[in-house]
Amino acid sequence: MERPVTIVNPLGLHARPAAQFVKMAATFSSHIELLKDGSAINGKSIMGVMVLAAECGSSFTIRADGADAELAVAALADLVAAGFGEK
Repeated sequence: MERPVTIVNPLGLHARPAAQFVKMAATFSSHIELLKDGSAINGKSIMGVMVLAAECGSSFTIRADGADAELAVAALADLVAAGFGEK
């Protein structure tokens, strides 16, 4: 299961939103990866997520494989679409 997403919060995927993403990803049993520019990053690794250096307007794909993959992708995509609660 995978879904493309675009960063909408003005500061991009900096430390706080990256931590939110990883914390939510860790609640799922599925293996979660972020795909960007030909690289696959572990979505449960704070360092991996921060290495994406995803600025506002940049896109990547969330991919999950496992029993709760559909729920994981939907929840994580919603978190990104909501701008991680930032305004």
